[in-house]
Amino acid sequence: MAVVKIARLETFMQRVGDRPRLLVKITTDDGISGWAEAYNHGPDRALVPLLEYLFAQIEGVDARRVSYVNQYLLQSSRFPPGALGLAAIAAIDHALWDIAGKAAGLPVYQLLGGAVRDRVRVYAGLYSAPDLPRLAEWTAELNERYGFTAFKLSPYRGDIHGTRWGKVCRDIGEYFGAVRERLPDAWEFAFDAHACIWEPGQAVQLAAALAPNEPLFLEEPIRPEHVPAWARIRGEMRVPLATGESLYTPNEFLALLTAQGADIVQPDICVVGGLTQMRKIAVLAEAHYVGVAPHNPMGPLATAANLHFAAATTNFDILELKPDDTSWCVDPYLPQDGYLQLRPDRPGWGLEIDESALARDDYVHWERRVPRRPDGSTAYM
Repeated sequence: MAVVKIARLETFMQRVGDRPRLLVKITTDDGISGWAEAYNHGPDRALVPLLEYLFAQIEGVDARRVSYVNQYLLQSSRFPPGALGLAAIAAIDHALWDIAGKAAGLPVYQLLGGAVRDRVRVYAGLYSAPDLPRLAEWTAELNERYGFTAFKLSPYRGDIHGTRWGKVCRDIGEYFGAVRERLPDAWEFAFDAHACIWEPGQAVQLAAALAPNEPLFLEEPIRPEHVPAWARIRGEMRVPLATGESLYTPNEFLALLTAQGADIVQPDICVVGGLTQMRKIAVLAEAHYVGVAPHNPMGPLATAANLHFAAATTNFDILELKPDDTSWCVDPYLPQDGYLQLRPDRPGWGLEIDESALARDDYVHWERRVPRRPDGSTAYM
């Protein structure tokens, strides 16, 4: 087959729900287009010039040489690329996988060795801990519409930085107990602590409060930087410990896994350098008997990339999903009975993008809030 050369890169400032998202389109010289969704975690508009810079290095390369391009871009930096650099590389990686699938007339998961499962289980990211009547209503709606039987909540019921920590833990323990009494026993609930806790001992306290009611997992209770702390808290917890959205490279995941610092790893396919690097992380996790539950608070294109990864990955566990509406995706993957279905008859990611909807810059600014403690010092959120 003739070379399919990378010819053009375009970006579109868009949104998914109330969050900003940057869409990336790469087109080959024979007119095949691949799409990606970038995790532009701030500064909002920094990725566009970075993508243009990277594109100049790969223009004219065969678009089907996805692993080559990924490795080349990683090696083109004098220093290891950080969050923004890897997010840009991930977007290029995903657009090229889409092209490779379309050029071959196959779904991406077929290029990865084929599906090891028939469908992909998902959980609904709720990211809060609403009062029980509202939670019951919300989860019932999601269960009826999509079949969700797993949900992720926040372990915080108020201002954690101005409240005695023992009370924070007691309140969430009582709340989770009430959830178990009110909602179906077969349903699963995870809790995302958002790396707000500084002291490992507090993370252990929080886990102890949740443990009697068997959470699916406790996610990212402490900051990611000090790996020995993860080994300590995992050894003292009696609930599954999940983390990884703040780690970027296979080396960082290897350090965590070697220290036995997690029961479940949660790499973000749009942060770690794309599907190409995500697969390396999954292999490392499998060698340590650890499952992969990808971090995915994103939109339809990111979900598609995760679905193809999950379809072809033996130690995949469950995928995060936030089914927000978009103006630009005609046919997003949406759950049926709590699972995403594969699309074996559609090449690439298996999605259709409405380019007419991208003519307008439908963007919303977002940035993290930094909370303050009662003494005026800042805290993590």
